[in-house]
Amino acid sequence: MSDTAVQQRSPDRHSERAHDPGRGPGPLTHTAVMAARALRVSSRNIDALITSLALPIMLMLIFVYFFGGAIDTGTDYDSYVMYVVPGVLLLSAGFGAATTATAVSEDMKGGIIDRFRSLDVGGTPVLAGHVAASTVRNLCATTLVFGVALLIGFRPAATWSGWLLVAVVLVAYIVALSWISAAIGLLARTPEAASGFTFFMSFLPYPSSAFVPTENMPDWLHGFADHQPISPAIESLRGLLLGQDVGNTPWIALAWAAGLLAVAVGASGTLFRIRTR
Repeated sequence: MSDTAVQQRSPDRHSERAHDPGRGPGPLTHTAVMAARALRVSSRNIDALITSLALPIMLMLIFVYFFGGAIDTGTDYDSYVMYVVPGVLLLSAGFGAATTATAVSEDMKGGIIDRFRSLDVGGTPVLAGHVAASTVRNLCATTLVFGVALLIGFRPAATWSGWLLVAVVLVAYIVALSWISAAIGLLARTPEAASGFTFFMSFLPYPSSAFVPTENMPDWLHGFADHQPISPAIESLRGLLLGQDVGNTPWIALAWAAGLLAVAVGASGTLFRIRTR
């Protein structure tokens, strides 16, 4: 075969490889790229980062030092900080996940989604990238909150298996709340509306056992507080961190997280198709 024939065939092979969708980057690669992009974008929003990190810490300090002496938890804990930390960890997860709604809404409003679609990046990798970035941010914020809790007197007594289950429950709720936030970002028409809609997620830890035992609440609120999705997670974290018997509570918490995640992922996919038609 002549050199000319080889030269003519080589570009054809390269062209076939370039246009073969099966040989291009896969969904996992797209998700990793979108997550890195979301982290870069969020790192430039210093105000939002400071708020998501500082607000849970400030709330923990306020509850421990301002209200802790007046709140009767009905337990034999040495100090209120031993009771309140698990609730603050979930509160931190809610605040951190809420920023995902704003980020997704800004992408939908700015038109960058059309550019991604022209590059053959689907909706799932885009949203999963935002959720992955939210998970990373939340884990950093949770670590910081936990570090401050140790400084002000929190003394965990968890076993190694307990620590592992604590991490699983936390990550499960962070991912579930982040996907819910992504769905809210698709539902809202503006970033400002998205930020407002996520208030509900940030509010859920308050009518729960996060700050006071549910037995101290009015009867009409007591039932809701005991059976909402955040309470099992808080009770699991509190019992595991303090080395107490938690029974099947962690599995109830994980079942709630799995259910919320399934609904949020399904809703996100449907909303994305509607918004990009």
